[in-house]
Amino acid sequence: MELKIAVLPGDGIGPEIVKQALDVTKAVCKKFNHSLTYREALVGAVAIDAGGDPYPQETHELCMNSDAVLFGAIGSPKYDNNPSAKVRPEQGLLAMRKKLGLYANIRPITTFPSLIHQSPLRSELIEGADFVCIRELTGGIYFGRPQGRSEDGQVAYDSSVYTVEEIDRIVRLAYDYAMKRRKKLTVIDKANVLATSRLWRETARKIEKEYPEVETEYMFVDNAAMQIIQWPKRFDVMVTENMFGDILTDEASVITGSLGMLPSASIGIHTSVFEPIHGSYPQAAGKNIANPLATVLSAALMFEYAFNLHKEGQIIREAVNASIQQGIVTEDIAENGKAYKTSEVGAWITNYIFSL
Repeated sequence: MELKIAVLPGDGIGPEIVKQALDVTKAVCKKFNHSLTYREALVGAVAIDAGGDPYPQETHELCMNSDAVLFGAIGSPKYDNNPSAKVRPEQGLLAMRKKLGLYANIRPITTFPSLIHQSPLRSELIEGADFVCIRELTGGIYFGRPQGRSEDGQVAYDSSVYTVEEIDRIVRLAYDYAMKRRKKLTVIDKANVLATSRLWRETARKIEKEYPEVETEYMFVDNAAMQIIQWPKRFDVMVTENMFGDILTDEASVITGSLGMLPSASIGIHTSVFEPIHGSYPQAAGKNIANPLATVLSAALMFEYAFNLHKEGQIIREAVNASIQQGIVTEDIAENGKAYKTSEVGAWITNYIFSL
């Protein structure tokens, strides 16, 4: 099979972790006799520095002409610490989501037995936790207009906007995932307060009738935030709007013991993007200490979701599990032993794949 991917390392630790995921991708393609073609492009702060645009047109064209996008991270203190900056790296991420039609972010939350002790939650609460959060990506308060500040700077405002079409599309996708899993869906909103949430619930209730096999529940976001910590094993598939999903998935990351362990897939109309959920971690940039496992696992999702190659995705997961069990990990999850460099972890996983 021919695989054509765009590689966007981005900022901070992005280039280091993406290199490991790309090396793993190459190894899997060689093992399974796939033809891999890839090109790199700029996005984020590095793109602003190079040409003033965080998501340049040439980057967009490369993504549009690729079957999948392997993406690192966006963000730089140079812009974070400058409140007057007119152009920010994060604008590139939002532009990419909008232009590629990345309407759904899929974030699987699973526990690794050898890492359960790393979580701040009690092991009996999280052992066996396995759920998927599906976050709407192109609507809500991040994109709603009007947005801005008053002329005197004393008032700021953001608008949360959703259409029935946007809600219908993401809820149906969530039901499709629930049908392939344990047939339970939790729709998360704030319908007791927000008009957009009432539209979410109204639309979801109509779609619910088409999926009688799925157990559907509706939950306010504040209650969901509590139950993710108190009883994470109760969830199977959850679906929610953009900002709620942003917050809940970062909260859920503590279940795994490390933010550096969670991959994600952003499903799009034109192509799909595969990336770790963590940020650019600029303090670690260039030090070869960042955890590459979330990005490597994102490559596994890429094989599965973009190319329907499930054996290839599973072999990557097997290699990652083996690296954790044998303690071939970076300093963030190393315990009572040697911490390995980013490149060493990536090389070990690549070699493990060739050994299978």
